[in-house]
Amino acid sequence: NPANTPKKKKRRHYVVGVPRRRAPPPRRLFVEVYALSQRCAPSSATFRAPVSLARFRASAAAASPPSRITSRRFLASQSSVAPSEICPDENLKRLIGNEIDRVFLPAEASAKLIELPEDFPFEIIDNPGDQAIVLKRELAGERVKAIIYTNFDTDEDVNNDDSHAEYHIDSFKPVIQMVVTVERPEVPVLEFVCNFKDKELAIENMRMLNRSSVDAKYANEGPQFSVLKESIRKSLHGCLEVRGIKDSLHDWLHEYMMCKDEREYVVWWKKMRDFLQK
Repeated sequence: NPANTPKKKKRRHYVVGVPRRRAPPPRRLFVEVYALSQRCAPSSATFRAPVSLARFRASAAAASPPSRITSRRFLASQSSVAPSEICPDENLKRLIGNEIDRVFLPAEASAKLIELPEDFPFEIIDNPGDQAIVLKRELAGERVKAIIYTNFDTDEDVNNDDSHAEYHIDSFKPVIQMVVTVERPEVPVLEFVCNFKDKELAIENMRMLNRSSVDAKYANEGPQFSVLKESIRKSLHGCLEVRGIKDSLHDWLHEYMMCKDEREYVVWWKKMRDFLQK
């Protein structure tokens, strides 16, 4: 009797060991040009982009609220075109163009005339494309030269920090490094390696360089400055001060080097764009 026949249950089939796939999360629309350029590069050589203030401004602008400083300098702006839909070189050129447009106006605004400190005795040599500037002067038969650059390389300190403290661009202060040489005729060259810490000039070490030696990396650095007697340390600071290298340079150097870094950052990406367009 069909009425008394039990209904057959429908069997459900499962594939054992294969979990159901979930829809993948939406991909980030922020693309790092550095990583993309690594994938497009024809060789396996390691490339490290110049470290600069723009990296911190980019990461600070991308974070809301402010988050930790990222280890990448470049964070491209949002785009509606998926990177996989266009040629890698074309995508890279587009991203570089977006970054140039993003920082060009701030860089132009920072290219203002920076007033020199009173009684500034140095000639300034600032070559476009260089990360450093040179201050030169002659004094009583001596030639004094200071090579100045800004150290933004704090990646290791940030990445090795186990705490969950947050970093922000407004609280970040790069270190201004300085290599000062004092030359006199027919004697070795005296070199000071210095930096500015909290607006105070600090001497790290000193060397006596042979004038006839082209490569001075093996020169004896002499005693560590920190172990010298206080009277000797003060006297050495006085030697720099009478030659114009003193604490009062800090504020001017900081402002000048920040503006230079903004300009050089734009120039660097323009050179990259020109390379891809050839």
